[in-house]
Amino acid sequence: MAAAKRKRDAPAARPKKRAKKAPSTPEPDAKPGPDGASPEEYSIPPPVSQGKWKNKERVLIFSSRGINFRTRHLMQDLRTLMPHSKADTKMDRKDQLFVINEVCEMKNCNKCIFFEAKKKQDLYMWLSNTPQGPSAKFLVQNVHTLAELKMTGNCLRGSRPLLSFDPTFDKEPHYALLKELFIQIFSTPQYHPKSQPFVDHVFTFTVTDERIWFRNYQIIEEDASLVEIGPRFVLNLIKIFQGSFGGPTLYENPHYQSPNMHRRLIRLSVAAKFREKQQVKEVQKIKKKGSKMLIEEDPTEVVFETPAEEKPVEIQLVKPESKPIVKDKKKPRKIQRKKQKKLFRTEASA
Repeated sequence: MAAAKRKRDAPAARPKKRAKKAPSTPEPDAKPGPDGASPEEYSIPPPVSQGKWKNKERVLIFSSRGINFRTRHLMQDLRTLMPHSKADTKMDRKDQLFVINEVCEMKNCNKCIFFEAKKKQDLYMWLSNTPQGPSAKFLVQNVHTLAELKMTGNCLRGSRPLLSFDPTFDKEPHYALLKELFIQIFSTPQYHPKSQPFVDHVFTFTVTDERIWFRNYQIIEEDASLVEIGPRFVLNLIKIFQGSFGGPTLYENPHYQSPNMHRRLIRLSVAAKFREKQQVKEVQKIKKKGSKMLIEEDPTEVVFETPAEEKPVEIQLVKPESKPIVKDKKKPRKIQRKKQKKLFRTEASA
């Protein structure tokens, strides 16, 4: 059907309004529910937040230059497990740490996990609430990634995790502050666009030996048992700051020992063992070269010794007589017998 043409200098034709429908009346055969309610009131209600993404937490996960392959894989694993995370290029080691606040602002992130590498062997992790704070600095130890460990567990990518904390986090104030920081960083916001509406794994934070042990487990539906997925690492708390990447110190761990001091103590112990061995060798040489101690003579030692009688010395002036040579008388008889036997044999043969 062709569209109707509009004349010049004529008002535009308005579309006709639809007639309002009469309110639907319940059918006479429909039975009212309990308390006199109609059956339409028993439809499934929408969720409380109506599917809106309200908790817009965004975490920036990146590192400084100089990290090794293990740290790079760990950083990638955390990005995979946290759908609300963002990535950025590596930061130069010459830059100051407060520059990270500006990077988070440009990336529209209000939380940050920053891996700082030193001496190509020590790894530090910063957890910060930007830009107001607080922030915490950890030494990362015993790192094992998803690619390294042969774990049997598995979970859906982007699913929301459960967070399990040790009872110690509720007893001490600095652990309570870290618990709230962990909850805001590692928990996936509800109705996040990249998340999945399933809960099939658990993040556990356990305090043992003055350190925080991180583990990731899968929840098996059959018997609700747990199977480890990975990654795993240990966080040794160093300091908690009031600001983001700096500011007044709220807490300092008295049990913390820097990696440099730990390596120095190991070298000193090895050197002490070597010096001890050298001293033992020198003492043994001195004992061998030293003169033996002379024991004083005991005067009672010769009491029971009886001296032998001394014989007079005799000098012979005359040469002693030579003894006569005695011939063996049996020898000529043996020779005669042998001769007789030969003669007897020759006569018998003739």
